[in-house]
Amino acid sequence: MTTLEYNTERPALLIPEYGRHIQKMIEKAVLLEDRNVRNRTARSIVAVMGNLFPHLRDVPDFQHKLWDQLFIMSDFKLDVDSPYEKPTRSTLYKRPDRLQYPQAHPKYRFYGNVIIRMIETCCKWEKGELREALEYSIANHMKKSFLTWNKESVDDSVVFEHLYELSGGEIDLRRRKEDLTDSQSLIRTKMNLTKRTPTTTSHYGQGQQKKGFTNYKKNNNGRFQN
Repeated sequence: MTTLEYNTERPALLIPEYGRHIQKMIEKAVLLEDRNVRNRTARSIVAVMGNLFPHLRDVPDFQHKLWDQLFIMSDFKLDVDSPYEKPTRSTLYKRPDRLQYPQAHPKYRFYGNVIIRMIETCCKWEKGELREALEYSIANHMKKSFLTWNKESVDDSVVFEHLYELSGGEIDLRRRKEDLTDSQSLIRTKMNLTKRTPTTTSHYGQGQQKKGFTNYKKNNNGRFQN
């Protein structure tokens, strides 16, 4: 009398996409003592794995992927001659290197790190008309960012002081006679950009279309006519 074997009692599949039959074939191959027989069995299993996904045969390095998955499903216990470099447990579960994030807590957060990098780039430029134009553009952008937190107005002298501080004294516009863009103009421009949304069919229009279609069915007794 055969006993039933439930999936809850079976070991978990390492790669469920191939199913339990492939998993059992690999487990049997691990137990084979003759190396030549193991090699032939491994190649046969890889061929069967490839037949399960015929649409991937033309994908580059598909065979390499199959051999890697063969070793993974064997829990790296299968000792056979592979045409590719054998993966190891350490390389498979290796964690990526920690990313070096930019400054996490700048002094004036409302300006953002992009402004800081722009200021650093501007300080490296030679003094002249081009640099002066860039300094003025940076100050204007700083004022626009400042208005995100202060909706009413921002004094130009405050922006110039912050720019002087953030540039380490390299950019000094505190005595500049030309004013920055008016705060209200910047606010109106930002509001206009925010209001721009893609044109979509309103719910009212959709309701009218649905109502018209219902009336058409009633008038024609539910039958469609050419």
